[in-house]
Amino acid sequence: MSPALFDTHAHLHFPEFAGDLPAVLQRARSAGVRWMLTIGTSRESSRAAVALAEQEADVYAAVGIHPHDASDADDATFDELRRLAESSPRVVAVGEIGLDFFRNLSPREVQAEVFRRQLALARQVGKPALVHCRDAHAETLEILKAEGVRDVRGIMHCFSGDEAVARQCLDLGLLISLAGPITYPNARKLPAVVQMVPADCLVVETDCPFLPPQPYRGQRNEPAYLPITAARVAELKGVPVGELGSRMAANALALLGLPSPPPGT
Repeated sequence: MSPALFDTHAHLHFPEFAGDLPAVLQRARSAGVRWMLTIGTSRESSRAAVALAEQEADVYAAVGIHPHDASDADDATFDELRRLAESSPRVVAVGEIGLDFFRNLSPREVQAEVFRRQLALARQVGKPALVHCRDAHAETLEILKAEGVRDVRGIMHCFSGDEAVARQCLDLGLLISLAGPITYPNARKLPAVVQMVPADCLVVETDCPFLPPQPYRGQRNEPAYLPITAARVAELKGVPVGELGSRMAANALALLGLPSPPPGT
């Protein structure tokens, strides 16, 4: 059984794909990637994500402010995010939101406030949250719990924590998403996380154009490379990739409120 995969975190509307997006999408489809979610990171980027999703039947959009861009988020930004989330049926999530205490491109207190406001937005519009967390697991989990992420659920994007963090994410109703780093030789904590997390709580992503899997390191990432990540996750779970790939796609479809394909398709 060939995998039917869902790339739950991509940035297909970014400039890196401006020159060859039709070819990128065709390669993804040929590789078995049947659904793609392109993720906004700013007001303008969210607008572009929605525009792309409205043009491609297998591409959906999320709208949100990345922690790097939190300093630029004003009331007008939140008003537009809400308008996009409520007016376009192609918007299925609020993201990419969260905390990044590694690069600290916005002050930490500003990141936290913008994160809280976007979790409130997710509750208001009834859509799951796509959570970015780098070097801020304790703080991210505290905010997620305080702001009631369990009401809307979501995905912990490009998971980088250990088993203890993963258990807390699962307790909050979050799915765990694996990206290219699971294929890296120095991925020390992630294999144990994959083995611990139930298959019905896993999804995969590219985070393209970033974080390509091991065979393509140093190159632009794209959705066509998702089968490499899915195969590594399946190897660690001891499950055929076709079976696990379809299971992970079903997990994403259910979370995002999208229709599942008929069995065997």
